[in-house]
Amino acid sequence: MSKLTVVAKVVAKQGSVEKVRSELLKLIEPTRKEDGCIEYNLHQDNEDPAVFVFHETWDNLACLEKHMNTDHFRSYISAVDGLIEDKAVHKMTRIEL
Repeated sequence: MSKLTVVAKVVAKQGSVEKVRSELLKLIEPTRKEDGCIEYNLHQDNEDPAVFVFHETWDNLACLEKHMNTDHFRSYISAVDGLIEDKAVHKMTRIEL
């Protein structure tokens, strides 16, 4: 069965970049320890520092859904409330040749 790839883009509001970055960084360590997390990497755009992208690989959708109900993820959602301009989450399956 194919793994689940997630590309999640978060755009911080003007004046909130450092706070959003700080909160995103707090997600990395506990998330990487979760069952089913294969890869969880945060990126920041070189030309627009308000744009952050997570590239994630999970064993399956159930693992991702469990992640979204963890205390650390819920704390992140609460901490960035009102600080996010835009977000998009793409759940994808890798095409194997």
